Amino acid sequence: MFEALSEQLEAAWKKLRGQDKLTASNIQEPLKLVRRALIDADVNVQVVREFIQAVESRAIGTAVIAGVRPDQQLIKVVYDELVQLMGSEQAPLVAAPAPPTTILMAGLQGTGKTTAAAKLALYLKKQDKKPLLVATDIYRPAAIDQLQTLGRQIDVPVFALGTDVNPVAIAEAGLAHARSQGYDWVIVDTAGRLQIDQDMMAELAQIKAAIQPQEVLLVVDAMTGQEAAHLTRTFHEQIGITGAILTKLDGDSRGGAALSVRHISGQPIKFIGTGEKVEALQPFYPERMASRILGMGDVLTLVEKAQEAVDLADAERMQEKILRAQFDFSDFVQQLRLLKNMGSLAGFMKLIPGMNQIKPEQIQQAEKQLKRAEAMINSMTPLERQHPDLLAASPSRRRRIAKGSGHTEAEVSKLVQDFQQMRTMMQRLSMGQMPGMPNLAGAASGRSARRKQQAKKRKGFGQL
Repeated sequence: MFEALSEQLEAAWKKLRGQDKLTASNIQEPLKLVRRALIDADVNVQVVREFIQAVESRAIGTAVIAGVRPDQQLIKVVYDELVQLMGSEQAPLVAAPAPPTTILMAGLQGTGKTTAAAKLALYLKKQDKKPLLVATDIYRPAAIDQLQTLGRQIDVPVFALGTDVNPVAIAEAGLAHARSQGYDWVIVDTAGRLQIDQDMMAELAQIKAAIQPQEVLLVVDAMTGQEAAHLTRTFHEQIGITGAILTKLDGDSRGGAALSVRHISGQPIKFIGTGEKVEALQPFYPERMASRILGMGDVLTLVEKAQEAVDLADAERMQEKILRAQFDFSDFVQQLRLLKNMGSLAGFMKLIPGMNQIKPEQIQQAEKQLKRAEAMINSMTPLERQHPDLLAASPSRRRRIAKGSGHTEAEVSKLVQDFQQMRTMMQRLSMGQMPGMPNLAGAASGRSARRKQQAKKRKGFGQL
């Protein structure tokens, strides 16, 4: 997401390089590029206009800071305004004074509402909550089956009464069941429509009045751009929502919806969907999103993903193997699978500061190479995976692996060579040595020995 927007903003900063300070005149050209970038990203025109005015006002009034370039100052101003535009801070879910807390899911058909309900249930479950899903969509074919399938996948129960019962009655019965069985969160999935209609709104209003939810979350497709903000405002005016879940943000390179929803509707974005997997739901943090938009990565989200995916004991064992130069092909495959669990390689790279310059084609090529490497490793015996040196010394083993994986012997040889180089580099890094730099301790020891030798020579010369 935001690739095109980030690239265009980068062009705007370049317009200020070489300038001494921000002025009313030299800021106009980069602001034109920022304006164009936001409009191209499908940000609401009214939002763009107000945003540019705010940035210009703050930028011109910004005091010159020693050692900070004008383009860096403008980036800081744009960052602060982006954070303000998207809501300043993360808006958490509102819990009921006494359980269960009820969440009513709303939205148009095709936005990923049912999947978002399951994702939210899994998110709560990971926080040691006890959620219950309630299926009230009796209109869409297989909607209840879909929710039940997702429920089994994440091991969260689904309350359903079939398609012959009124949705309001199902919601009330589901809430009563949650109270009697000790569930502390109830997520009610409702019916969507292809477009907003009065019957849909009336049914939602009836369900809301019946169960009195603490949260009414509107699920919005990020790829609808400006329409996402207007949709949020319409639902809020007619139903009264408490926030939005922005789905399919991973597939929208423009990202305008994330910048428009809060400003136009007045309601916060509480979560974002960043993939098809049921784990791909994140709380929405305006400051982190602003950092991604500006191509500065998102280290906090990266750390959270790693903490969730990595077992501390496994990490310690892996570190020990690296220190002893015992990191093998099995460990490499384990790390590849860990990376997959954290999401796509492209999504992972975008969270790392400075990686926004890497082109999508380069990431795709890297993903292909990793797949080829995994295929070749899968053709190795357990002994060969554990002892890569066996492959370096045996052409016949490399030929067998090449044949079994559908690759050439040269590709297998290169994999073994690259792996050995990587293992050496990892060991040096873990011991505090920089790749390509001499061993400082060894160098110091060598210098000390040379000085002693020279001293002996000088002493000998003095005796002559």
